[in-house]
Amino acid sequence: MSTVRVSADKDTGVAVVTLDRPERLNAIDLAMRDELQEVWRELRFDDSVRAVVLTGSGDRAFCTGLDRDADVPQPNSPYMADDPLLRVGPKANDLWKPVVAAVRGMACGGAFYLLGESEFLIAEPSACFFDPHTTYGMVSAYESVLMAQRMPYGEVARMMLMGTAERIGAQRAYDIGLVSELTEPGGALAAATACATVLAGYPPEGVQGTVRALWAARESAVAAGFAQAPHLVSLGNLPGERQAELFAHRGREFRIR
Repeated sequence: MSTVRVSADKDTGVAVVTLDRPERLNAIDLAMRDELQEVWRELRFDDSVRAVVLTGSGDRAFCTGLDRDADVPQPNSPYMADDPLLRVGPKANDLWKPVVAAVRGMACGGAFYLLGESEFLIAEPSACFFDPHTTYGMVSAYESVLMAQRMPYGEVARMMLMGTAERIGAQRAYDIGLVSELTEPGGALAAATACATVLAGYPPEGVQGTVRALWAARESAVAAGFAQAPHLVSLGNLPGERQAELFAHRGREFRIR
């Protein structure tokens, strides 16, 4: 069963990519990861699609990162750690068509692999952003590197370190520049599609070249951070059983700021 829906409008040149596991808060399992990689690669070759909107199915979440039930075997070496989401985003799959994210509900943890490789974010009032890694004894490495390119240092540091105790609400996300537009409830997808339609109407060479230039301004910092990430994760993560124990006894209270 497909976990990613793609609908393309040949008249506007816009494709909408929807994470479609609402019963799991659009958490990414390995099947969805593989589907997303295939989608990005197929869109590279589809000249009728000139801009992309990325969103999540349902009202509760854009995406809550890696599905905790996903079984990800790891080599017994700190030098060969496998991150299952490292190649899940559009840029990691060499797609240089603009991607606009439409966010409703929760976006946390591994969702930042996707948001960090989108050009800009449009959100509804229900959107909230947080990273649970530290709460459960894990290092937020790749996510921190990507989001440090999108937010003021103090804001991203607080979000990554505070774990599940805090969530950044939609208004705060807009105020600090993580979100470029805040819509009425139910309006993010339409607003993102409207922006993508404008981009798709421009000559694609100029648009794609601009996307590539914008990423070039960031990719050296991302590459340097990613080079350190596997070792930091290997050194800092608690054993899986201890992580699971912390997750099972997690608190439900948090503040939104």
